[in-house]
Amino acid sequence: MKPFLCLCVVALCAVSAAADPVAVWLVDPLEKVFADARPGAEPVPPLEAARGEQATFQVVVRTEHPLTGVRVAVDPLTAPSGAALTARAPRVVGYVYVDRPSQKPSNDQLRKPPADYPDVLMDTDTMDLGPGQARPVWITVDVPMDAAPGLYRGMARVSAMTPAGGFNAAVPLELEVFAAAAGPSRLWMTNWFSMNWNHMEISPEPESEEYYALLRRFARNMAEHRQNVALISPLSLAEFGVGADGGLTVDFSRFDRWVRIFQEEGVIGRIEGGHLGGRTGGWDSDFGASIRVVREGKVVGEHAAPDSPEAEVFHAWFLPKLVAHLRENGWLDIYLQHLADEPTQTNKESYRALAALLRKHAPELKIVEACHEKDLVGAMDVWVPQLNYLKDDFAHYQERQKAGEEVWFYTCVFPQGEYANRFIEQPLVKTRLLHWINFRYGITGYLHWGYNHWTKDDPVTHTTRPHGGPPYLPAGDPWIVYPGKNGPLDSLRHEAMRDGVADYELLAQLAEKDPAAAREIAARLVKDFDSYDTGIPAFRAARRDLLRRLSE
Repeated sequence: MKPFLCLCVVALCAVSAAADPVAVWLVDPLEKVFADARPGAEPVPPLEAARGEQATFQVVVRTEHPLTGVRVAVDPLTAPSGAALTARAPRVVGYVYVDRPSQKPSNDQLRKPPADYPDVLMDTDTMDLGPGQARPVWITVDVPMDAAPGLYRGMARVSAMTPAGGFNAAVPLELEVFAAAAGPSRLWMTNWFSMNWNHMEISPEPESEEYYALLRRFARNMAEHRQNVALISPLSLAEFGVGADGGLTVDFSRFDRWVRIFQEEGVIGRIEGGHLGGRTGGWDSDFGASIRVVREGKVVGEHAAPDSPEAEVFHAWFLPKLVAHLRENGWLDIYLQHLADEPTQTNKESYRALAALLRKHAPELKIVEACHEKDLVGAMDVWVPQLNYLKDDFAHYQERQKAGEEVWFYTCVFPQGEYANRFIEQPLVKTRLLHWINFRYGITGYLHWGYNHWTKDDPVTHTTRPHGGPPYLPAGDPWIVYPGKNGPLDSLRHEAMRDGVADYELLAQLAEKDPAAAREIAARLVKDFDSYDTGIPAFRAARRDLLRRLSE
């Protein structure tokens, strides 16, 4: 671990440096700073940003004696013209415990678990440090779309109490803003979420105002990280009842409320309708269709074979009602429908039967699916293969694009090894490069299942979790945010993915202007689906070239 030194620290201390040595330095935000980090010898160049994105500084404090009340405050960054940019409240970077590695660790694994890794962004700008400890602080600067291009300078001011008195230091910050602008994202991006408040200080009653306030906070956090697709299930959220004739009734009010919250917070460019079916047993089992039936005057949920009379009766009634409701609200054109997650070679025929059921009763709806199987032409409109399957069958997916269908990709517990993923043990730049892979191979969306699937164990101290398939889910797979007091806390990985989506947008803009240049820049870093240049200087050089070309 070799953090970069960016300055000479201006320090005003009550004691001499020899008696109370404290180091303060600047590190590239793509560097994961461990608790034993020491200052490096190379300066960090000014950060660079397009308008419409976020710039991040990472200030590190290390002490050889106890420090209490360590706090970082940031002056506005100003340009010679007088234009100014204001930083958000700094956030201390917290360490999380990775108890075991992914099943097939990459060669660039930063440390061998068990180990503490930097990941969670705490909702505080103050900390205490023990002897021999280093800790980074995360500083985010929003660069508005109307920001004047130019070099902005400011100062991060560090204060603390030592055993002998007060300590103060000042760290210069420099940010070059380019004329290029990262506007709304054209890359489709979704993280599947749950209404989960494990380990929070709140415990809202379902359907209460606080319940919906928490949902809104999740949605706002997603929008701030450039997520523009939300998984919302009309089947699960609909309220079914029994009519006077003994038949089913349906009310979509809860579904509507969820959709409107995500629209108001700026997430929804598209709605992913939750799955209409699922496996009836283990991984290799066939899929069943989820249905509702009236039993002894009450509505119950059941599964039925997709080609059964029971599935036909329910979906011949439900699906047209759903389509009519979507059309009435103006959502039909932005709606995608999941059927059953991850079809494989062994259960593809039951998946085809589900698709036939939908095509028969709701031909207006497009089908989207995370898939392990390519032999589903005609049963899918938006293909979402796992990244390794995308590599293996890339020619097939290019043909589907030529046929007018969409292709996204997803990662989860797999692929592992050298593939880019969100695992905590990987270099942060590798997570950011997920969306350079999107651009490099013309893949227009990205899906991940794990936004906030926390369990009863503290997600800071238990970052892996049991699973019915693989022996366990690697650290970083089940969640990309952590529970705060009453809402989500970000992670380094969530910030990196947000910035990667912005990179995709900038690359796409350059491709409209100079396709060859955009392809060449992306290919510098993404050599193949599972081969990358993850050097931070190489990444910064490529991105600088991208910003410069767009700003000409």
